[in-house]
Amino acid sequence: MKHIVIILLSTGMMLLLAGLMVYFIIKHDTLRWGIAAGGIVLSALPLGLLFLKHNRINTPSIIGWYIFVICSICLGSIAGFYGRFSWWDTSVHFYKGIFTACIGVTLYKILVPEAARRGMSRLIPALFALGLAITGSVLWEMYEFLGDVIASHTMQRGGNTDTMVDLLAGFFGGVLIAIYTGFRKQNV
Repeated sequence: MKHIVIILLSTGMMLLLAGLMVYFIIKHDTLRWGIAAGGIVLSALPLGLLFLKHNRINTPSIIGWYIFVICSICLGSIAGFYGRFSWWDTSVHFYKGIFTACIGVTLYKILVPEAARRGMSRLIPALFALGLAITGSVLWEMYEFLGDVIASHTMQRGGNTDTMVDLLAGFFGGVLIAIYTGFRKQNV
């Protein structure tokens, strides 16, 4: 079932973004066809999970990835939600914090044997999830900075304020999942 979800979502997203890329090439919109091309690559990444012998990444995490691609690439950059709605950028960063913290919980379950988890403090998986959310936020801001320097000059319109608000949104998204993880540790 998980393989079918990955194949269907990847194929659907790649076809949608390929269609958008062709449309923007015809319209001579170099910025947006480049964004669509990047979205194709991001949509193809989960296909790599099909080559793992034991793919233990859960289906909600895979679906969460595509929600992120739709919100950031399709709606945010291509449809112009970042420019139209002042709250969109912060909302996507908040979601990214939640998503990367959830990936942290999934990785914790994959990497730490169940026997070792039983005696572990509730704080450890919560801090691991929060740490991954913060790292994801920092890496995303580095991507935005490099994108502005190299290509578009449109990702960090608010400069330092935009960066700090984005980092805080990602942090608070991670805190939300870290608190949940701390309380639900026995079921994590």
